Amino acid sequence: MRRLLSLLVSLVVLAGITGGGLFFYGQQQFEAPGPAQAALEIDIPPGSGLNAIARSLESAGAIENADLFRLVTRIKKAGRGLKAGEYEIAPGASMADILTLLQSGKTIERRVTIPEGLTSLQIVAILNGADKLTGDIATIPAEGSLAPETYFFTTGESREAVIGRMRAAQAAIIDELWDKRADNLPFDTKEEALTLASIVEKETGVSSERARVAGVFINRLRKGMRLQSDPTVIYGVAGGEGLDRPIRRSDLKDRNDYNTYVINGLPPTPIAHPGRAAIEATLNPAATSDFYFVADGTGGHAFAKTLAEHNRNVRQWRKIEAERAQ
Repeated sequence: MRRLLSLLVSLVVLAGITGGGLFFYGQQQFEAPGPAQAALEIDIPPGSGLNAIARSLESAGAIENADLFRLVTRIKKAGRGLKAGEYEIAPGASMADILTLLQSGKTIERRVTIPEGLTSLQIVAILNGADKLTGDIATIPAEGSLAPETYFFTTGESREAVIGRMRAAQAAIIDELWDKRADNLPFDTKEEALTLASIVEKETGVSSERARVAGVFINRLRKGMRLQSDPTVIYGVAGGEGLDRPIRRSDLKDRNDYNTYVINGLPPTPIAHPGRAAIEATLNPAATSDFYFVADGTGGHAFAKTLAEHNRNVRQWRKIEAERAQ
């Protein structure tokens, strides 16, 4: 029946009959709901001609008659305006709907989410796991240079292209926020700001205390105190791969460029990729008299102005840890 319909439509076209019943019947079928019962994804490779596209649509179950789709598309002189890419065909989409979609170029947008506080190696692993991206990442990006966000991409986009967008986004963020920074910060460059922001990012996931954590580190830098940040110890020992065990006393004494228990000031580079909120907190820290903080058992931190107060908070935290262990 399909081939008979195709033959009849062909005869109409060849005879130049545009106002007859067969033409209108073909047009009606072209605009009728399609066979797809659920959403379908179809990939139109670059360079595909109308014949190949029509056959792909029929094979995927998006249309019932490739010949009718091809012939009406030719009548409409739309064959050369179809764009390659990966498309989602809606349930019941007609041939007319599908033609409009292929003309629009509104391809499926994939997404990849990069959480705040990941290292370059961890971000590269996420991108390598996104199977709709293509190509290899030639060089591991510098720590701190990528903006953690959700990125949309189309099938076939290169991983390097996504890295490029992430790098441009982070540069735009630091440029914007740098101009709004507080006065008299104890660092001079955007790179140093990103370094401290990466430490703030790793120290707390509680948005309400980021600026206070940043304020503690700012106070310590101003006073010439070592930052004594555990995340820098982890990075110094394990690099971007992370540590799969608790920090040891020997780690705290390990002499490397990132261990802020043994070095003065900031590490030479960021230890992760901070998000916008951590950068903003670092450039506009809370005005606080605190010099210390430790976990409080609720997911946040207990802050202290003096070492004696801090030691009491540490003892309380160790008691909580012991109770949990039991």
